[in-house]
Amino acid sequence: MSDAPVPGPLADARALLAALGRRGLTLAVAESLTGGQVAATLVDVPGASAVLRGGVVAYATDLKASLLGVDPALLAERGPVDPDVARAMADGVRARLGADVGLATTGVAGPGAQDGHPAGTVHVAVTAPDGAVTRALLLTGDRAAVRAGATAAVLALAVQAAAGWSEGV
Repeated sequence: MSDAPVPGPLADARALLAALGRRGLTLAVAESLTGGQVAATLVDVPGASAVLRGGVVAYATDLKASLLGVDPALLAERGPVDPDVARAMADGVRARLGADVGLATTGVAGPGAQDGHPAGTVHVAVTAPDGAVTRALLLTGDRAAVRAGATAAVLALAVQAAAGWSEGV
């Protein structure tokens, strides 16, 4: 039996928190379709409080604007399921919670379509002072599988982004 870490969301949460902690950076999370699952995965890691400042679950579209500062015109034009909305959510939570790094999830968990987007359409974003990265996904499975996939995707994206950031983030 191997002692190697099993890849997955919890391993990525550990890796992300360790990488940010080594640099003295803090993290905030904005979630829509994942409904707090990303933050819950992060707080499953002992010592997460040294890095994680908090999270905002902005499930309703109007809360993305009022709580996270997403431009209402962007939301009116494109709706909440959009890569630029994900990025704005990540930027907004970072600013609102005073964190160095922001993560965000938005999309359609299902079972049905929303605003013309099929179930499984997901956008995740990671932002930091020196850049941002977004990823669009089309996940399969039931509602729970889509939410779990979105959680895994944003944490994996954050680990990849953190590996490429300069020490000056």
